[in-house]
Amino acid sequence: MIHEVDAALRAVISEGALRDSGVEVALEAPTREWAARHTAPTVNAYLYDVHEDLARRERGAVALRDERGAVTRRRQPPRWYRLCYLVTAWTARAEDEHRLLSAVLACLIRTEVLPEDLLGQHLRGTGLAVPLAVAMRGDRDRPLSELWTALGGQLKPSLDVVVTAPFAVGPEYDVPPVVTELEVRARSTDGAVVDAPRRAPRAAHELPVEGR
Repeated sequence: MIHEVDAALRAVISEGALRDSGVEVALEAPTREWAARHTAPTVNAYLYDVHEDLARRERGAVALRDERGAVTRRRQPPRWYRLCYLVTAWTARAEDEHRLLSAVLACLIRTEVLPEDLLGQHLRGTGLAVPLAVAMRGDRDRPLSELWTALGGQLKPSLDVVVTAPFAVGPEYDVPPVVTELEVRARSTDGAVVDAPRRAPRAAHELPVEGR
């Protein structure tokens, strides 16, 4: 799942903010050594934290229904994880870095969810939207200076980008249909039973519902 979010976020930035600019989008940690190797203009989207969004945790199985509304399969609800990216721009001049960050910010503000056509097989298979938030300082659990100290680099302007993605816990499994029996009796006009009761199996989802 993580690599699919990486690819989708990189595509959103490349196509939405940097199209035809020749600016690369890198995912490596922006350490001092990395910065020394990259002389061409670059936008760096470094994944620095992954943690579960406990507010989205669900219990029990999720029912999957067919076109008639009958439950045919069940699956465990997905767990949701917040992937936190530190997005920075790297050029020879601070003014150019600010222009790049501004272009990325404008692009990501318009991207409330990752486009479905950019999602990988796992994320697309959940059938769920993958929301994105940008420049939300509350998503950072530690001071920015500590993060840059850990990277061994110098403090730079940056954008926090948080993608909240579902992670499928287990496979789907079939649910056998619930079957009941209907008793059929024939009566004469005077109310007398003229034959023995006959029973016919019937799926529970086909039974009439009182009040319908």
